[in-house]
Amino acid sequence: MTGNFHFSFPDFSFAFLSILFEGLPFLLLGTIISGLIDQFLPARLMTRMLPRNPYAGAIVSGLLGIIFPMCECGVVPVIRRLMAKGLPPSNAITYMLAAPIVNPIVALSTYAAFRGQSPVEVTIFRLGIGFVVAVIVGFVVHNLSIRHVLRENVIADIAQPRGLDHGADGTFGSRLWGSLQVCVGDFLGMAVYFVLGAMIAATFNTSVNQDIIVPLAMNDWLATASLMGLASVLSVCSTTDAFIAATFSLFPTVAKLAFMVFGPMVDLKLIFIYSAIFRKRFILGLVVGLFVLIGLICVRLQVILTRNNILL
Repeated sequence: MTGNFHFSFPDFSFAFLSILFEGLPFLLLGTIISGLIDQFLPARLMTRMLPRNPYAGAIVSGLLGIIFPMCECGVVPVIRRLMAKGLPPSNAITYMLAAPIVNPIVALSTYAAFRGQSPVEVTIFRLGIGFVVAVIVGFVVHNLSIRHVLRENVIADIAQPRGLDHGADGTFGSRLWGSLQVCVGDFLGMAVYFVLGAMIAATFNTSVNQDIIVPLAMNDWLATASLMGLASVLSVCSTTDAFIAATFSLFPTVAKLAFMVFGPMVDLKLIFIYSAIFRKRFILGLVVGLFVLIGLICVRLQVILTRNNILL
């Protein structure tokens, strides 16, 4: 095939397997830790760690992923349990958005993926932007009525007194078995999205005529918006998305940062998961707000870096 698309199976296979073998170990590690947290972490422990001041609580919630890392899919049912144990919705949503990014597994995978591409700076910026965005959303949610955020059945559910939660009931063996089941389920579910994302990225980088992409990649606004849109479609786990982002060599680093921050907060699968807890209007506002906020931060960052002659 000639023209704008030329598929070469050897080139595709090499690119695809490179992404796959680099990213899968981090995906496995993330799901193992998520399973252990799901079964062994008492929900009340997190609520006791937070300050009573709602704004200070949101800031601390944005950092809890360092201690309790979770993937974006696994964190949603967890925050429902946490709210049932008394965690304010603003703090729960801050943790939900930040934990899949601001955690040691993602830091390691981002550093590994961007070797040779300013890995330290990219990792710091990714975690920093993810933290700032999550905290800003937490502040906004604190000033909203709970009925504008949560579904009625969720409000009724968390208002009911709870008994023991994961980490407090069952034998050690039963909880260990439960964590294994969570791990396997999360790994298989996330691996499907990662494989599909790796296939698309490999095809994109080896088969598409790069001359088509250059005008898009050369404009910071278009590059940032297009990669955020791609991240929402690919729905790749935050522990492995950096390996895909790093392959978009023609795009500016800030656009790759937008890809790695927006994707773990908003993608197609997450929108459906969010709908089980949040009101549709809130989800719409969250999606639009995150798209605009992350885009503005990343493009502004590019301006600052250019002004100071800093290359990433």
